[in-house]
Amino acid sequence: MLVKSLCAASLLAGTVLAQSPVTVVVDTRLPGVAVPDDFAGLSFEASNLLPDQNGNHLFCAQNRPLIARFRGLGIKSLRIGGATADIARYPVPGPADIDGLFAFARAANVKVIYTLRLLNGDAARDAIIARYIWQRHRPQLACFALGNEPDWPSYHGKDPRITDYPSYLADWKNFAAAITNAAPGARIEGPCTGSNYPDPGAEDTDYQGHSWTWNFANDLKDSTLIAFVSQHDYPGQNGRRAASAAAARDQMLSPGWLDGYQVHYDAFAPAALAAHLPYRLEEVSNFSGGVAGASDTFAAALWALDFMHWWAAHRADGVNFHNRRHILNAVIHPLSASAQNYAIYPVGYGIKAFDLGGHGRALPLTISNADDVNLTAYAVRGAGKLFVTLINKKHGPGARDAAVTIVADGIARRAQMIVLAAPDDDVAAKTGVTLGGGIIGDDGLWRGKWKTIQANRRGRCILEMPAATAAVLKLDTSRFSRRQRRGPVKRAGHRRQKRIAGTSSANHKSDGTRRWISSFPHQPKT
Repeated sequence: MLVKSLCAASLLAGTVLAQSPVTVVVDTRLPGVAVPDDFAGLSFEASNLLPDQNGNHLFCAQNRPLIARFRGLGIKSLRIGGATADIARYPVPGPADIDGLFAFARAANVKVIYTLRLLNGDAARDAIIARYIWQRHRPQLACFALGNEPDWPSYHGKDPRITDYPSYLADWKNFAAAITNAAPGARIEGPCTGSNYPDPGAEDTDYQGHSWTWNFANDLKDSTLIAFVSQHDYPGQNGRRAASAAAARDQMLSPGWLDGYQVHYDAFAPAALAAHLPYRLEEVSNFSGGVAGASDTFAAALWALDFMHWWAAHRADGVNFHNRRHILNAVIHPLSASAQNYAIYPVGYGIKAFDLGGHGRALPLTISNADDVNLTAYAVRGAGKLFVTLINKKHGPGARDAAVTIVADGIARRAQMIVLAAPDDDVAAKTGVTLGGGIIGDDGLWRGKWKTIQANRRGRCILEMPAATAAVLKLDTSRFSRRQRRGPVKRAGHRRQKRIAGTSSANHKSDGTRRWISSFPHQPKT
């Protein structure tokens, strides 16, 4: 499989007539949306801090293989929480467990989101833990969190203090006061809510017609305590309900999942942005628990890359992929129970592809896709370059390749590119995944290379994008300033198009007429 660069019209005419034409126009005149440096994160259960049966800790400065994988993937945020932060049968981590965690964080160069117990919890005990962390490990602490998914029935039935949203908020405020008294200046995120609102059966997570997250953002908008508004997201929900592995792969790569992201965004993010609060998806994966033959395949790599860019363009502060031990939706998984030896599931390659092309400011773009190819595109300007990520999610028998034309002011003659691919373009592949022709080795180092390609001198770059592949292009932006002084470039048919941050075949009519949908939200006015 090769992604080819075409620099002449004669080559295009002879090569891609059977392919579907797609045009991506990047608006380089606008400043775009800043992508935080710690956007890429992982999430682990609080129980992962406890020592194993041999007394060894997963998180410690001596676990060099795991540190190497964090650094190699570009992970900058580590959230500790999950259900085991609140489940009574799991002990609360002690000083040695906490010291090991923050020693690991320093070595891996990550900031920690640390969850304290809320479900049937003890505010005084949480305050003692918070003080310990604040006094000893403040430089590596991002913020504290209280509890896990309080909007789910597990709270309503198991904690007599929490029966609905108002009682939860009152409890949260009591615990938050105890923590900040013990650790003056510390910040707390919340409400760490589940991912099912407003799906059917999620009425217990509703309060006055909105999700608990929406209400939390409104109620805490004037508080100086809030680090960010947090939400969880499992687009496929419970993995055990998937009809089959093939069906789960199809779901991950379907245009319908982008529509689902928008529904999820609308349920909480506008309230956070209106309150001038950042928001973060602190626990995410494709399916809760994972789906064998789907969550552990190349389909998950394409999904993760698309997911990260979509939320970055929608002003998210970051995403933390959940990494509970020995489940199929993890990013890093142990190869044995007795040794510090880890492998990376294909989903990690999607995260690495984002790391290579997702730092800077997300720019708006428009996409023309008359044949409704299932292709998304995103643009990020950073480090003096324009990075354009293309993801052709069409797969299986009859999948069509795409002839993609990228249009942006100032593209130089030469560019660089890396390709995310699997053997035979097989989205079910579990091994053999490459990025830039190389693998991510056991030492955590990416061994791929950027490939120099030819780009048209008239502000265009033309590529062949095979089905079931992704590509990240690094384009020279040295000529942007000259174009900006001249003002907008007029192109026939583009004067009334709304700017969008990424799109797919779901955003176009089947007759080829463009339907432009804004997915680059501006911060709402209060």
